Formats: sequence, C-alpha cells, structure tokens
Amino acid sequence: MIDERKNRQPTVVVIDDDHGVREALKGLFESVGLSAETHGSVKEFLAADDPEKAGCIVLDIRLPGQGGLEFQEALAKSDFPRSVVLISAHVDVPMAVRAMKAGAIDVLSKPVREQDLLEAVNRAIANDAARREERTARASSQARYLTLTDRERQIMKLVIAGKLNKQIAAELQLAEPTVKLHRGHMMRKMKATSVAHLVKISDVLL
Repeated sequence: MIDERKNRQPTVVVIDDDHGVREALKGLFESVGLSAETHGSVKEFLAADDPEKAGCIVLDIRLPGQGGLEFQEALAKSDFPRSVVLISAHVDVPMAVRAMKAGAIDVLSKPVREQDLLEAVNRAIANDAARREERTARASSQARYLTLTDRERQIMKLVIAGKLNKQIAAELQLAEPTVKLHRGHMMRKMKATSVAHLVKISDVLL
C-alpha cells in the first residue's frame, strides 16, 4: 500500500548536469508542495528510475552521454512514455520543433522563468495522470474482454457495428431470445450501461 501511494504521488524528476541548477529547481518545486528528485545524467536517472512512478521529467537538452532530445525520443517510443519538459541555454527552432513532435510538453530557455516552468510542470503532471488513467482503463477493459465467450465476442462486435438483435440473430443463425441472452451476459461482463458506452469501451480496448 505504501508503494502504491508513492507511485500515485507525482514526482518532478530533474535531470541536469549542473549541480546548482538541480538544487535550485528542486527547491522551487518543493516550495510549492511538489515532490522532487535530481540526477546529473540520463545514465544516473535510469539506474534509479521506477517507470511506474507518477509525475514528469524536467530534462536539460545538453547532457553528458545521452542527450536530452535523444532520451526524450527514446522515452516516447518505450513501454512507459513520460511527460517531459525540456530546458536549455541554447534553444533554436529546429530543436524545439523536434522536441514537440516527440511529445514534449514544453521547451524552455535558460534562465527559466519560475512561473513558466511551474505552469509547464503542472501541464506535464496532468498529462501524465491522464495517460495513466487511460492505460488503467485499457487494461481493465482488456481483462473483462478476456472473460467473454467466443459467441459473446461475436455479438459484441455486431452490437458495436449497430446491428439490432433481429439482424444479429439472422447473421449468426440463432434465435432472437438466444441473442438477447448472450448480449445481456456480454454487457454485464463488459460493465457497459448502453450501446454508446460499449462503443466507448471498445475504443479504449482497441
């Protein structure tokens, strides 16, 4: 339970090779009630990272070893994408465009205005929370879908396609009351309150 609460509490991870910058940003985030941790390089971060930890990453673009842009792009393609705010003393347009295309929440120039950074971090934390909620919903829907019988899956597909019970019965060569029975079981297993809700669940599932 303690670990679960820890993972739900958002943490701002600062990755910057400048010790002074790391400590200043850590102090800033903690001053507004955010949990924060710091690392001097991507390698150091990866050695200590828990990918299930909620929050975001404030990442310097120019780092020893793997650079910030390269790391952000790798994160975006990984099984555990993260919300990232990039900072750098030298931000140009191509760099910013590349970062935003890879999903960066924002790209800020050093010295960073505190308010700009806090606003970007709040957006990043909200983005992370939404992504985690979507992932949880998808996993829950997939688990419920696995409980369906083959017939229930057939009927679910046809219901989502807008077919009426009579049409489903004709297509599957079943009696209409049988279709109603299977449909009822399917709807309860999927926890769908209406056809529109079932369609929404299927969108998450797929």
